[in-house]
Amino acid sequence: MRELLGRVRRASKLDKVRWLILGSTNIILLLPFFGFVELFIGWQGGRLPWPLGVGAAVLLLVFIVLSTRPIAIAVRGGKRPTAILTVTGVIVALLSVFPLIWIIPIWLALLAAFARKRTVIALSVASIVVVHVYVTLVEGFIVPLLLMQTLFTVISVGAVWANLRLWQLAKEAHEGQEALSRLAVSEERLRFARDLNDLLGQSLTDVASRAAHAEQALRADPAAAAAEMFEVRDLSRQSLREVRTAVQNYRALDLDEVLASVRAVLEAADVRCTVRADTAALTPESRTLLATVVREGATNVLKHSRAERCTITIEDGVLEMSNDGVSGPVGEHAPNGLGGLAERVRAAGGTLRAEPTREGRYLLRAAVPA
Repeated sequence: MRELLGRVRRASKLDKVRWLILGSTNIILLLPFFGFVELFIGWQGGRLPWPLGVGAAVLLLVFIVLSTRPIAIAVRGGKRPTAILTVTGVIVALLSVFPLIWIIPIWLALLAAFARKRTVIALSVASIVVVHVYVTLVEGFIVPLLLMQTLFTVISVGAVWANLRLWQLAKEAHEGQEALSRLAVSEERLRFARDLNDLLGQSLTDVASRAAHAEQALRADPAAAAAEMFEVRDLSRQSLREVRTAVQNYRALDLDEVLASVRAVLEAADVRCTVRADTAALTPESRTLLATVVREGATNVLKHSRAERCTITIEDGVLEMSNDGVSGPVGEHAPNGLGGLAERVRAAGGTLRAEPTREGRYLLRAAVPA
């Protein structure tokens, strides 16, 4: 039981949606169990010999067991299980002799996960007509039976179509969230690339032009060539300063904006996020450093935990970011993740520590000069 509960807690939100879809769809499999009741009543009433009743019960049990597979295959996006659908279809045809109307809607529902809607609708109408023509010839026309089979068919087939559509929408939403994250990173890289192009394009063109002039003047007037090269040197140094300034501005992060962005991203991922931050007294360098830590911490919450709650507090230059949903041992920090950030924080005169707590949470704590 503990392992099962642990697996449920560690499962992603998309997995939980998939389990919910499968569970709600498999509820319709309770319907064939009424067939056992009908077989028992037929045997008790003397209308059904016990060998025939036992054989029908075995076929019904096989049908129920096989019926649990097609919906799971459809949710996983697998190929149509032709063998299972064929075997269950044969069982339906055999048991319709009694007739057991409880299993016909279930077989149509299984087929609905893989066949076109027109085909399923046509087969549904045909099954209702054939069964009730047979019943009318044997026992007379029974209106409640007609209404019951029609209702069960509509509910079973409609439930499968609705749940598969919900699953498709859930997958599209999950994929869309990942695509938006990748798009945001790509847009930021493109913006920085455009800034560098605008910054260096003209400077490098000037450097190349002055170097060409110096080459042409080298033999005729070495002094003029030397002056040109001094200009090239000064221009190169100026370009280097501009590039460094651009990179520093690129690295500079607005802490308040990062906190708002992280909170929005976490809540979009169904992680309840509480932020209490006093950032007014922090220096620009400390704000940028804490913003980087918060962003990396949020990435770890989404990638390495099944968190449902996250709390971020900043007071007197101390950041504490804690979340639940931690399971299993925590490995060493990656050099390009919290490991690298810890070195940057220490170089700035601060400390960074990240580890699980006794309460089952994960705490990221960073202290920087206020």
